[in-house]
Amino acid sequence: MSKIFDEILKARGLTGKKRDAFLNPSYDAHHNPFLLPDMDKAVERLVTAREKQEKITIYGDYDIDGLTASTVLIDAFESFGFAHVDIFIPNRFVEGYGLTVEAVEKIAAKGASLIVTVDCGSLSEKEIVRAGELGVDIIVTDHHNVAPVQPPAVAVINPKRLLQDYPNDYENFLLKPDSSRQDAVYPFLDLAGVGVAFKLVQALQARLEGLPDGQEKWLLDLVALGTVCDVVTLVDENRANVYWGLKVMARAHRPGLKALMAVSGVEPSQVNARSLGFGLGPRMNAAGRLETAQYALDMLRASDNDTALEKAQLLDDMNKARRAEQDKIFKEAIVEAEQRASDPVLVVSGEGWNHGIIGIVAAKLLEKYKKPTYVLEEMGDESKGSARSYGDFSAADAIRAADDLITKGGGHKLAAGVTLPTKNIQAFRERVNKFYRDQKLFNQQSLLLPKADTVADLSDVTEELVERITWLEPFGNGNPQPVLVSEKVLVVNIRRMGADAQHVKLEVQDGGKVTLQLLAFNAPENFFVEPGEYVTVWYQPDINEWNGRRTVEGRLLHLEL
Repeated sequence: MSKIFDEILKARGLTGKKRDAFLNPSYDAHHNPFLLPDMDKAVERLVTAREKQEKITIYGDYDIDGLTASTVLIDAFESFGFAHVDIFIPNRFVEGYGLTVEAVEKIAAKGASLIVTVDCGSLSEKEIVRAGELGVDIIVTDHHNVAPVQPPAVAVINPKRLLQDYPNDYENFLLKPDSSRQDAVYPFLDLAGVGVAFKLVQALQARLEGLPDGQEKWLLDLVALGTVCDVVTLVDENRANVYWGLKVMARAHRPGLKALMAVSGVEPSQVNARSLGFGLGPRMNAAGRLETAQYALDMLRASDNDTALEKAQLLDDMNKARRAEQDKIFKEAIVEAEQRASDPVLVVSGEGWNHGIIGIVAAKLLEKYKKPTYVLEEMGDESKGSARSYGDFSAADAIRAADDLITKGGGHKLAAGVTLPTKNIQAFRERVNKFYRDQKLFNQQSLLLPKADTVADLSDVTEELVERITWLEPFGNGNPQPVLVSEKVLVVNIRRMGADAQHVKLEVQDGGKVTLQLLAFNAPENFFVEPGEYVTVWYQPDINEWNGRRTVEGRLLHLEL
């Protein structure tokens, strides 16, 4: 068994000291926060604000990264003795994403003299200029794309600034070992928004009393939740923060998260990254997708168990409503997608498709059709959309290639947003498809196929191996759950399951007569093979517990005859 586990580690480049550091992530190895751009300026301004007890507004965002980052800051600020701090969470359907002039004016009218953004603000030039006119200073903490010239904020703390300034010194967001800038620049750039906010807290500990060294670790449950749900790479500092944050979460010291785990069916002692991404995360996001993310913030900040449970139950109910609405939009979107089968990029639109939900629908369409996808809600003369992509096609670059057709848009390579006149949808569809064809991309769908860490005989797939694989937790972007491939195994049984027989369970057997059950939900047609056929299977091994019995099963990812 250790042979297979060692092969998995080797396939991931984890040997020698790297292996030990990965299997035992050290929180104390965190990087110096003052190596981040403008951190010293932000700390000086906040020290002054603390001395004068200025009115401060934390300007959040309606996704989990923004909500957890806001909560990290307000918790820490209260410990540091800031007396007048509140949080402003924009409404997706009113203010929309990020800083807005209207919101800045509203905050200034209430007497705030300092705004600290989390998870937004790097591109908010005109909003920050307006704040200055109103006598309000702004500190930006963010991790999104940066401008060539920084907006006139007191500080713009964004690790991506270093990637812009020193592109040749970094690889996969990590400072290259041979870089001449060791100990001069921040060595890891893929922090989530909550990670950047947490670095600000660590920096403030050097100047302010109230949060003794080590006590900031109690904030790591929030850092873990935001980091996992924002799908940044779980390596370096992110891995350590999530690893230790899950241990904090297992202690369930925060009433809101304790209640959310209860309604999500997550046992605190068993909480892992998957629990955050598929259990807690969707329930928190449902509030901002349907109404207002304030409900999720109230849950996070609840100080008593009764209030926490009431808020968590509300989020659970909203998540059920979100799923029902999502299924309806998905079915309607499939009808349109089928009419555009020859397009390499899907652009679908419809009236009444809640733009808080269409991002998830775009992800599901990408999964179904293996194509980059834009889903738009038609709202009269204007339409708003979300995009999801994969491989070498940048959803954000394609939007920029349609600049003359849109009102606004941007984002990342794999996820982006766009607003445009409804009458331009067909022209936009033609433009992004032309952009795709001009890239001359080939063999993209193969990038979606699982990559096996190692070849395994079925006899290798034991409880002991599964236990060892858990040592590699937390799994996520940059550290996926290991995949095994077993070649030319015999299908001895097949069982269709689900209301529409859409799931499949295969029983396979190798030459040594060892059998293994493999399960796939919403399985593609080629997974429904006949007993007696020989197949090569890619799968993730796991433990199934049922009626007190423990068996090793595999989650079937891919199958070839």
